[in-house]
Amino acid sequence: MENQESNDKAQQRRERRKRRKRIVKWVKRGAWAVVGVVLVVMTIRAFMPQPVPVDTAKASRGPLVVTVDEDGKTRIKDRYVLIAPLTGNMIRLELDPGDKVEANSPVVRILPTTPALLDARTRKEAAARLAAAIAGERRAHAQIAAAATAYQQAAAELKRNEPLAKRGALPEADLERTQFLVRSRREELRSAHFAAKVAAEEVALARAALGFLTGKPEKGKGEPQLVISAPTSGEVLRVFRRDAGMVAAGTNIVELGDPSFTEVVADVLTRDGVKIKPGARVTILRWGGGKRLRGHVDRVEPAAFERISALGVEEQRVNVIIRIDDERKQWAALGDGYRVEVSIVVWRGDKVLSVPASSVFRHKNGWAVFAVRGGEARRTPIEVGQRNPRQVQVKSGLSEGTEVVLHPSDRVSDGVKVRRRNGE
Repeated sequence: MENQESNDKAQQRRERRKRRKRIVKWVKRGAWAVVGVVLVVMTIRAFMPQPVPVDTAKASRGPLVVTVDEDGKTRIKDRYVLIAPLTGNMIRLELDPGDKVEANSPVVRILPTTPALLDARTRKEAAARLAAAIAGERRAHAQIAAAATAYQQAAAELKRNEPLAKRGALPEADLERTQFLVRSRREELRSAHFAAKVAAEEVALARAALGFLTGKPEKGKGEPQLVISAPTSGEVLRVFRRDAGMVAAGTNIVELGDPSFTEVVADVLTRDGVKIKPGARVTILRWGGGKRLRGHVDRVEPAAFERISALGVEEQRVNVIIRIDDERKQWAALGDGYRVEVSIVVWRGDKVLSVPASSVFRHKNGWAVFAVRGGEARRTPIEVGQRNPRQVQVKSGLSEGTEVVLHPSDRVSDGVKVRRRNGE
């Protein structure tokens, strides 16, 4: 009996060991099967095309402004160079650049030299200069009359347009152009008056010079002395000759100007110049002050010139003259020849459908974008209009709210799956 029981127990142990071996065997097989399935899945996923991560933006409606941005420099409009009308001995000039002068105040004094002042030919030359100065004065008065007529006509047109604009019968842009025209005509009239003052001074100088040459100095004075006065109030811009001594006729002595009549000159490419119209709004940037200045285009000069760019390319450029609209006290620190940056508005729209410029690319003979539809990038031809460095107007081909791919790389093509980088 005991042997039988021991045999049974041994048999049971053998069966348990066999079961354990079978279980371990199937567990190993299951584990290898799981590993195999995982490897197969990973291999399939590795060879499946993955969505390309992209940045996107939506086509939207809003304001769009197209500008021409260039460097410019300030220039005093009314400037006068006082010259020596006769050869003589100049008394030392005591003025420095920046000093203020009043109209008709003496600036330069010249004493005669006997040989040159008694020369008969010089006498005839002085008489001819007097005749030319009188003709110039008459022309200046004629320009005043023409400028006054143009100003009155512009003012009358503004008076007619203001009631129409208030009733909405006239576009706001037409009213602004009329206002700019009145302002320009007013400045032209003031400039004409300045020119008449200069012409009158030139006549007085010529008369005085001729009087000295004929031996008729002014009463109450000893030695004849030629006094050159300031034609207008302003500041001394440059001093060409300061020391006392002999000066020849026609020598530049000092340059005067009125800083309150400062304008900005910007040279632009001729292809941009044809888009710029008188009266266009201008923003003056980076001139050294904390606030941007407002201005408008006074005129685009009719003659272009050639300039070599920094890359050595020949460029045809044209000067654009800009008036500053802000009060003088806001830009009083701006002097003559100062560098500024200008942004000239050439086109403006309020509710314009546009996309970022970085999403638009050349396609065949036109333009296209990659529109995101159903998680895929679809090449979509579009018709573009106006553009600036940031936005491009879309005339047709897209609807508002359509997502487009920004900066599409060579991995993005028509029909490829994409995903947003932000995970949305």
